[in-house]
Amino acid sequence: MNQQVIHPMEKFQRQVRSLVDSKIIKPTDSLWKISLLYGDEWPYWKKELQEFEFSMQDPVSELLAVETWEEEA
Repeated sequence: MNQQVIHPMEKFQRQVRSLVDSKIIKPTDSLWKISLLYGDEWPYWKKELQEFEFSMQDPVSELLAVETWEEEA
């Protein structure tokens, strides 16, 4: 049985997509607006986003557009 492990960023992306679908945030909002919803978890997610070369001014839609999350070796 092969069970695929979901990348943490994929899980985060799904949560953000849910926020957009619920109209809590808009796709045109900057990524920093997510910080208002994630509180104490935000430093971790901000670091992860920066490692994937996102800036906090990038629109949420750019995060949602990522199709695969791969770490560079």
